[in-house]
Amino acid sequence: MSRVARIPVSLTKGVEAQVAAGQIVVKGPLGTLKQALHERVHVKVADGKVSFAAADASREANAMSGTLRSLVAGMVEGVSRGFEKRLSLVGVGYRAQAQGDKITLSVGYSHPVEHKMPAGVKVETPSQTEIVVKGADKQRVGQIAAELRAFRPPEPYKGKGVRYVGETVVLKETKKK
Repeated sequence: MSRVARIPVSLTKGVEAQVAAGQIVVKGPLGTLKQALHERVHVKVADGKVSFAAADASREANAMSGTLRSLVAGMVEGVSRGFEKRLSLVGVGYRAQAQGDKITLSVGYSHPVEHKMPAGVKVETPSQTEIVVKGADKQRVGQIAAELRAFRPPEPYKGKGVRYVGETVVLKETKKK
């Protein structure tokens, strides 16, 4: 059995989990998330804990039990506390502005770049050069943050662009005459 899958996922206060119709549904104060179950993994919800076991001794069943346990643990954390990714804009004239479910970026193009947020993901701009992406689904929050960063990734000579907070950009030395 997978070492990860041996540890059951504890459901925090206000979080419910149900297994039905080949999927697990986790409900909490920040929303509802669903995950399809694998046929080689047995899932049991009892006493405020979700436990996972491989259906057979195959390598795939062992791997999928650990994977599913990690996904459900992320779902429980997401519906109870949520996830966030912080981005910063580095460069003269680079700014961001959030309006409802859209964010407008001015990152050196001749036109402002608009990006619409999907359902379940919120975006905030505490300052003109900071972006905070929040949501219950870890994968969606990370994907939206990556899409925003892809509009202008940090360039290696001056370091200008959209970067994650805490990301270090290794600057290259410029050409010398």
